[in-house]
Amino acid sequence: MDAKIKPIRGTKPADSRPEFQPTELDPSDFLEVAVQPDQPRPSRAEAEAAVKTLLSYIGENTEREGLIDTPRRVVEAYDELFQGYHQCPKEVLERTFGETAGYDDFVLVRNISFTSHCEHHVMPFYGKAHIAYTPVERVVGLSKLARLVDIFGRRLQTQEHLTAQIAAAVDEVLKPRGVAVLIEAEHTCMSVRGIAKKGATTFTSRYTGVFRDNPAEQARFMSMVRDRG
Repeated sequence: MDAKIKPIRGTKPADSRPEFQPTELDPSDFLEVAVQPDQPRPSRAEAEAAVKTLLSYIGENTEREGLIDTPRRVVEAYDELFQGYHQCPKEVLERTFGETAGYDDFVLVRNISFTSHCEHHVMPFYGKAHIAYTPVERVVGLSKLARLVDIFGRRLQTQEHLTAQIAAAVDEVLKPRGVAVLIEAEHTCMSVRGIAKKGATTFTSRYTGVFRDNPAEQARFMSMVRDRG
């Protein structure tokens, strides 16, 4: 009796698997102002009362001299630290310039310092962002890329989402041939609590277009980011 070995159903040769494509973000989720005018929000007095509750929770006397004005100060600090919810990323990138003399290589802005807050513990993470894009006829002001990092950074974030949002916004608004974003950051939710490993650095990256499709362009981007000369 001859035995027949049947192939496992659904198996495919390794080289026939579809190429991975990153999930595209819905522009409506990141290009507009995050807080709409008609969105219900607590009053400032309610926000200050919430801060006072948290101070009481940790065991503090909220009536002592040093803490009397703390709820007000915390809410004012939140207004500053999270102002990105009230700013529009699309508006920052929409003004472009066409006098480029036919420039066709990528533009890189590196070492953009930022501070954001982890959405899991509302603790800061901070570091540097590096952004490159290959323009098609028009370029955006260099300071606008730094401004874009601040808008997204001044919202509750994960580093992975922050990286994807920056790349997607540049890609969607400028329509370049490709975008590269690299972020390196230290997270205080990891360095000062929990495992408490000070100095640990997290790297995230996102590539679109020519940077995603051409490893040589990725390598050149990374080389220029790392060049300290």
